[in-house]
Amino acid sequence: MKYSPKYIVGLQNDIVDDVVITLDLIAEVGLELSALISLGDLSNEITSDVGVNADGDTQKPLDVLADESYLRKLNGSPVKFYASEEQDDILTINSKGTVGLAIDPLDGSSNIDTNVSIGSIFSIKPLPSSVNETNFDTANVFCSAGSDQLAAGYIIFGPQTVLVLTVGCGVCAYTLDRDKKQFILSKSLISIPPDTKEFAINTSNARHWSKRMRTYVDDSVAGKSGPRGIDFNMRWVASLVAETHRILSRGGIFIYPADSRKGYEKGRLRMLYECAPIAFLIEQASGAATDSYDRILDKGISKVHDRTPFAFGSKNEISRLQAYHDLPESEISPLFKKRGLFNS
Repeated sequence: MKYSPKYIVGLQNDIVDDVVITLDLIAEVGLELSALISLGDLSNEITSDVGVNADGDTQKPLDVLADESYLRKLNGSPVKFYASEEQDDILTINSKGTVGLAIDPLDGSSNIDTNVSIGSIFSIKPLPSSVNETNFDTANVFCSAGSDQLAAGYIIFGPQTVLVLTVGCGVCAYTLDRDKKQFILSKSLISIPPDTKEFAINTSNARHWSKRMRTYVDDSVAGKSGPRGIDFNMRWVASLVAETHRILSRGGIFIYPADSRKGYEKGRLRMLYECAPIAFLIEQASGAATDSYDRILDKGISKVHDRTPFAFGSKNEISRLQAYHDLPESEISPLFKKRGLFNS
């Protein structure tokens, strides 16, 4: 007998039961967090800092609360292993579970006090055949990072609360009906346009970028008078779920490159529970996701909190970005000339 989801209306009924149960429990936590986040300053000090998480980022009370909410709800669920941004190590939460869950319980929490959209990002993984061995290393569940995901998605808490989801056959969006306390299917087979005139990057870090990245942004900012002959708009929200949602809605690309600062040499975003699930979504919506050189879903990890450079969105623009990075650095200036705000 198939499990009938209570909180996600319109979810296709041919997904493996344990994945459906897990998704439904994630949606239930999303309901709870949506109500709490909507209170803002009326709730109990959700914007103050409470410490630093396992990856060195400042925690808000809501980061901790979100993590605890997912752990509590998933107790006794099909989830055996739980990897979270807020936890030092992988946790075993159900010894008889059948899947692994990697999650950023609350992405973008630095934006809580400014009322900018934030969200939860998640990835559901299969367990390898060696899972029952007594010497099994739980990290092996997640070392492939992205290539074997059963499902991935995010819940964005904004003007609407929306669950965006893929199980490997396209991307669908489910909008929260607060009266019914259910996520109702609102968009099916979301597709990202292959071309775009919009990119998102934090240009305040330009002095730390590689020459290739500076040249790409320079040539884009130059507009119709530049080598690309296109006028671009630039965006930066500093919330990965908000950036992703915009790109899934109307196209564009997002870039968070590696740079020369200490701690940023391998990028800043986490591969397992941020980049891999977003990359899965983007590819399922006909987009592309890379580290500016290689496909994200072809990469693995050695540690749970490994970082990576990240660029995703409209696939023709991602190909253009890769073309800049495929050139030897000595050839960049002669080919693209030497000019602009960010080149030196």
